[in-house]
Amino acid sequence: MDKFVRYQLFKPYQQLMAFTTTKHTLPVKNIRYSHNPQNKEKLALALQLQTKQLVFPDQTHSSCVAEINTAPSTKIAETDALVSNKPGLCLCVQTADCVPLLLFDPEAMVIAAVHAGWRGTVGRIVEKALESMVANFGASAKNTIVVIGPSVGPAAYEVGSEVVAAAHINIPQAEKTLHKNGSGKFHFNLWEANRQLLLKNGVQEHNIEVLKTCSFSESEKYFSARRDGVETGRMVSGIMLKA
Repeated sequence: MDKFVRYQLFKPYQQLMAFTTTKHTLPVKNIRYSHNPQNKEKLALALQLQTKQLVFPDQTHSSCVAEINTAPSTKIAETDALVSNKPGLCLCVQTADCVPLLLFDPEAMVIAAVHAGWRGTVGRIVEKALESMVANFGASAKNTIVVIGPSVGPAAYEVGSEVVAAAHINIPQAEKTLHKNGSGKFHFNLWEANRQLLLKNGVQEHNIEVLKTCSFSESEKYFSARRDGVETGRMVSGIMLKA
């Protein structure tokens, strides 16, 4: 059994490493890689990296993006997306239903890792990460490749009126992301919402890969905060330019 999820769009690029962990990656539970040095060391060993190469933000469901030039010596506070063009730094985000997005411009050699729950999604964090890649690292939206990893799927993600209202304000073609069930409640498609934001900002449709794997439904493979509670483990999605 493969311990990591790999992505088809990234396979042609030998200079790139990108992955998402599963429950089978390491024999540990209640994983908090960024807060548990031992788990971080185990992940680094599994990836054949040094621990200091793994860069994690202190995720708070914000829309804040940090530009990473060196391995940080302190916590990256109040941040949910990382952008860099430095080889050897593995940008990581942790999820357990929220959406992990990994971005790569193979011409400018710029990468980003994004954590987007519903707050980050309607806060357009992926748009802000892309803007940082373009404005500060010379990337092009047209050249950028994006993968959307395992996260809660629309069939399992019933939301309240606050989310519905925010989606209508902030998401392009929001009607494609919201669907009413038989009880009159709305379900929010986080995959499609982030895809619409990417398309609006110039990413080409064929450069977006949506895994369409639901963390809530696939209990044997993925952690899910909605299914198991917030103290469950986390998947890690990472991306790195090889040195």
